[in-house]
Amino acid sequence: MTDRLHVGVVGVPGQWSSEALADALESRTGRRLLVDLGRAVFDSQRGGVFYEDLDLCALDGLVIKKLGHDYSPSMLDRIELLLSVAEAGVTVLSHPASILRLVDRLSGTLTLQRAGIPIPPTVVTEDVGRAAEAVQRFGRALLKPLFSIKARGMRMLVAGPDVDLQAEIRDYKANAGPVLYVQQRVEHRGRDLGVTFLGGRYLGTYARVSATDSWNTTIHAGGSYAAHEPSPAVIEVAQRAQALFDLDFTTVDVAETPEGPMVFEVSAFGGFRGLQRGLGLDAASLLADHVVERIGKSKRLRIVGRGQ
Repeated sequence: MTDRLHVGVVGVPGQWSSEALADALESRTGRRLLVDLGRAVFDSQRGGVFYEDLDLCALDGLVIKKLGHDYSPSMLDRIELLLSVAEAGVTVLSHPASILRLVDRLSGTLTLQRAGIPIPPTVVTEDVGRAAEAVQRFGRALLKPLFSIKARGMRMLVAGPDVDLQAEIRDYKANAGPVLYVQQRVEHRGRDLGVTFLGGRYLGTYARVSATDSWNTTIHAGGSYAAHEPSPAVIEVAQRAQALFDLDFTTVDVAETPEGPMVFEVSAFGGFRGLQRGLGLDAASLLADHVVERIGKSKRLRIVGRGQ
């Protein structure tokens, strides 16, 4: 047992993945700390970020599993708190600067595009007319919020002579916000893939399989997880995509299309349930081992540095 390490999990109390990771770290360190950032406090006079009067800047490390129940712009503020903790010398995994580039869908998409990673044809605009033109060109398209997970808040649009695309898009914009993220609906035979990496190393791939002919393969829409043996091309493109963000644990969402593999997005946090149900892997334990190794090494280096 690595009982000299004090490592916290940033997550959502009561949520299975957060609790599982906290349990796994407790079994390795003898300490259990699950941090709800919604209750954290930055105090300039006290000189730190506190959770239930515990100074997070005094920890050996933090591992980020979730920033909250839902993706929202408030996550950007929570990341700023974690950046402050990291700048105080605490090892934070994955680094908040890496996560910052992924919680906003547009930021992640632009990074993938600049690196030449194949993505579905995508248009981002605040102009309703331009968005409607994109849907018309694509034939079928998904409107996606900039901050969302598990397809929440997405809407499918199909161009046709009897469809008022501008009215549909204005209605969507009134609820989702000013920026319109329009992505072509690509063919992927009712399944997409979760290609998972731990410390940059390929861990395994599971498939999300739609229960119907729906575009939505998520479990919330009735989908299921299954084991999947991806082609070398899928692993290669996912490897390149995740390497752009330097994450400690991540899942790359990939579609196998007639034009080849395409990346939907790189997850800032990665998913546990798909690995468990699809591949029988205990992701919480695997990540806990990685975290203890990384943070333990960082702590030893700090001690050696102070002794010189």
